[in-house]
Amino acid sequence: MASSDRTVTFEPERFETIRVEIADHVCRVTLDRPEAMNAFNDRMRQEVRATWRALRELDNVRAAVLTAAGDRAFCAGIDRDVDMPALAGRNGLYGTSNDFMYDDPGNDLGPKACDLWKPVIAAVNGVCCGGAFYLIAECDIIIAAEHATFFDPHVTYGMAAVYEPIKMAQRMPLGEVLRLTLLGSHERMTAPTALRIGLVSELVTSEELQEAADRLAAIIASQPPDAVQGSLRAIWAANDMGRLDALAMAPSILTTGTRPEALAEGQEAFATGERIKPRLR
Repeated sequence: MASSDRTVTFEPERFETIRVEIADHVCRVTLDRPEAMNAFNDRMRQEVRATWRALRELDNVRAAVLTAAGDRAFCAGIDRDVDMPALAGRNGLYGTSNDFMYDDPGNDLGPKACDLWKPVIAAVNGVCCGGAFYLIAECDIIIAAEHATFFDPHVTYGMAAVYEPIKMAQRMPLGEVLRLTLLGSHERMTAPTALRIGLVSELVTSEELQEAADRLAAIIASQPPDAVQGSLRAIWAANDMGRLDALAMAPSILTTGTRPEALAEGQEAFATGERIKPRLR
């Protein structure tokens, strides 16, 4: 799988592995391979990447929701039955015939890896394991159904877990990443544990999951997009770069993300004395 092989353009009606719906400034992306526990193959990789890249230029989209078909699995990682044999290089990993060249098959799945800086909410509706972490590690808010579970089977099946725990180390305490990785398929993190350690921010029933994700996306989409996206960039910069480097970027992000007209509207709304009645969590 060469990283330059990106033949899929953004034509959602032609997509085979995901469903894309856009309404009220929100894009809902649904992984749609329930027969394979929504595991990703090369076609899904290309379609997900095409979607994230397209959303960068669709100004009518201000937020996205990522979920999956059915209630059994959010994503079971890479489709080992389909893509593993074809993608294995001579060293047994994903690569070319040259051991010094490597294409990460999951790198196109994350919104940040595709340079999308609009908020993405992950609604995890079941098993989330292995390569699924490419997706959730780069989402901004993660909520889950009460029956969701998380695990990484790499080491159990003889493959070093590398990229996934590196990404998840930014979302979870180090000890939890180590436990999740080193126990492989022998232990699954439950949704309540994921909530306790801060990986997910809210648990709901399966029936409530989509509504909960849509509610969060609608709230985010109702606010000035430049302010939202500027805030997003600042937080991820702090997470990726460290405090001092992020502070060095802060003035330019603040200037770009603060539109005078949006600021004026916000001040006008504040001056009315009316206040939003917030939901308590």
